[in-house]
Amino acid sequence: MTSTPASPLPLELTPAQAFDALYAFCAPALVRQTFLLTGRRELARESVERAFQLAWQRWPEVAVDRDPAGWVRATAYEYALSPWHRFRPGLRRRPEPPLVDRRDRELMHVLMELPPSYRRALLLYDGVGLDLPETAAEAEASTPAAAHRLLHAREAIAARLPELADPAELNRRLVELASTERQPAPGPPTVRSRGERSARFWTRAAIAFTTALIGTTALALRTAPTHYEPPVPPGSTVRGVPPRVALGALSQGEVQLRAKLRGATAHGPERLVPLTQ
Repeated sequence: MTSTPASPLPLELTPAQAFDALYAFCAPALVRQTFLLTGRRELARESVERAFQLAWQRWPEVAVDRDPAGWVRATAYEYALSPWHRFRPGLRRRPEPPLVDRRDRELMHVLMELPPSYRRALLLYDGVGLDLPETAAEAEASTPAAAHRLLHAREAIAARLPELADPAELNRRLVELASTERQPAPGPPTVRSRGERSARFWTRAAIAFTTALIGTTALALRTAPTHYEPPVPPGSTVRGVPPRVALGALSQGEVQLRAKLRGATAHGPERLVPLTQ
């Protein structure tokens, strides 16, 4: 009997190769999904790139996560829906190129009128295809709250676009709308290098801040008083001592006395000249 040779064991991927595979699998679709969430192409690309940079910085944690793609998606959505973006004038100043198809423009307009939490629940459930508990967990909400947001989002869309009242048709249109957008994204090596530079920058910033805080604390300890000095109490009137009064105009007698004293002084230090007998 001849023994069959054992099949070679599959080679394990390096961290960079595993990250690149996750990026190639998720990034293009995630950029399109985030565009439906924000309505802005540049913000969608930035959000996805930022999410993958954080994933690379925390790769030991993300690599063993139950759903690495879900981890990156949740991070991208959180960044895209951050309220701080409204204070970026450059982001709002750049006009967004309109969609080509009229139906796509109408659906996008209705989506942007929804509250961000409703839009996120709708996209996760009807766009990505998560079930209700997964949608609630990723949106950091309870299951009843996620169901409430989803139903109200569907009602708002059906009121404006009656042809999308059927959830199956709405799901088809969301997938179709996301598929029409082709957003370029940087390559995985670029994202990894940018993530490493960002991590080094924030590490140095944290070290500089800590050093400045230690220096400020040491200076405060060196210049601070070593004992308690009570404040000087306000002055009080002493009984029997007349208050000081401001000098007024001199009387005629005082003016004559002053003239006599000034005329009786000798040269040099002012002093009275003794009278000779």
